[in-house]
Amino acid sequence: MTERICIVPKVHGVGGMVSFLHKFSSAVEKRGVAVTYDLTDEPYSAILVIGGSRQLLSLFRARQRVVQRLDGINWIHRKKPISLKHSLRSEYGNFVLSLIRRFVADRIVYQSEFSRVWWNGWFGTLKTPFSVVHNAVDLDVYRPVTRIANSRNRLLVVEGSMGGGYEGGLANAVQLAEATCGLVSKPLELMVVGEVDEALKAEWNAKSAVPIVWAGKVSRESIPQLMNEAQALFSADVHPACPNSVIEALACGLPVVAYDTGSLSELVPASAGVVVPYGANPWNLETPIVGPLAQGLAEVLDRQQKFREGARAHAESSFGLEAMTEKYLDALLG
Repeated sequence: MTERICIVPKVHGVGGMVSFLHKFSSAVEKRGVAVTYDLTDEPYSAILVIGGSRQLLSLFRARQRVVQRLDGINWIHRKKPISLKHSLRSEYGNFVLSLIRRFVADRIVYQSEFSRVWWNGWFGTLKTPFSVVHNAVDLDVYRPVTRIANSRNRLLVVEGSMGGGYEGGLANAVQLAEATCGLVSKPLELMVVGEVDEALKAEWNAKSAVPIVWAGKVSRESIPQLMNEAQALFSADVHPACPNSVIEALACGLPVVAYDTGSLSELVPASAGVVVPYGANPWNLETPIVGPLAQGLAEVLDRQQKFREGARAHAESSFGLEAMTEKYLDALLG
């Protein structure tokens, strides 16, 4: 009989959860494991909860193994004034995630060691079996291709959205690009992929010393090409649990530059980019010290071939989709 699993919720839109759902469901189906997204569509052998779910009662009553995939914790709203609606939604999200983690999940898959330590620190260490599994990509889709020479160096930022309190990541990206301009001979531009409010675009267009290309929302299929056209990716999120954009960039042979927050030091070795100390308190969203990262970016731009080869080699050894799929299926069906 064909193995069958249920994945909830069936998320839509943009962001890491959507990217994971698309990649994982396709990968398991290629292995002959059927997927449903409806808890009432039995039979199935196990349930994978991507973060949280509103179907708490059904999950409590489930007879099958429940595996929860955990990202990070909503926290920006506690440090930066945003709308009451957003704050309440963030706290409710944390409540649901922690409820499933403590009372429902038979096994937990943390996206990074950073994520595991974070959840244990904020919501207590559990006896529930767990594993740490980094995100992954299809290395045949995200891969280096022949690149066309460009008159400018391009620093790329890829985020689902840069609103809702995450605008600071854009400020850090502009600051980094501006600080690096004086260290390199070739002109530098910043490209931002993701949703950005029009007023925020106008503000940065008026005051940025470097040109900014606003790519907006793009299809998943366009990302590999954009990454192959850039010279470095800046990971703009503060304390990311396991950013897909970083892993996708490494797979495309695109070096990554970042501040040492969240899981970034787990993901980016010295051969594949530059990760430097934040230089201030990231938990208070203080402005980072940009100098060391600007020096690092200048080195990456100057030694492209070395870093591009290192990025791809690390992705091949650590972030293949087949290996990640095997680990999740072991948690679900093993």
